[in-house]
Amino acid sequence: MDRHADDRGRSGDGRLRRAPLYTPDQRRRRDSTRWTLVQGILAPVQFVVFLISLTLVLRYLATGAGEGAATASIIVKTGVLYAIMITGSIWEKIVFGKWLFADAFWWEDLFSMAVLALHTAYLVALVGGVGTTTDRMLVALAAYATYAINATQFLLKLRAARLDSRPQMAMAA
Repeated sequence: MDRHADDRGRSGDGRLRRAPLYTPDQRRRRDSTRWTLVQGILAPVQFVVFLISLTLVLRYLATGAGEGAATASIIVKTGVLYAIMITGSIWEKIVFGKWLFADAFWWEDLFSMAVLALHTAYLVALVGGVGTTTDRMLVALAAYATYAINATQFLLKLRAARLDSRPQMAMAA
């Protein structure tokens, strides 16, 4: 038995241990696929597009000015979201063997579906002329709120993966 954990998955100080995010083989596949780099590029691009679009949408809602710029920015944000979701599912298939809903990213993927649904609802409303411009901008804000939560989920998962890859100081003691 490991001197740092008992058979219930607890560390020596009684805290529950979290299983590593990746198996060694999954980590190897993650590190060797070009889709990891694609995700690493698209994620910050999407965040910058989100911040610009959020500013434009809030400006429109506050002043009524800039409807065209706000609308265009939401369309661009949605396009980047679709790109990161498609490439992310390819990445997930390579690393975990599933297009979506791999155990390690199940909750993030589930919440991503809500993000996609809200962004898509905005596009459908825009193309279909459903609601007022303000109504559609509020749908975009709801989409952006879910995106912010989802991005936080992924950042926490990235942090967990980094912590998993650090040499365990306790093991050396």
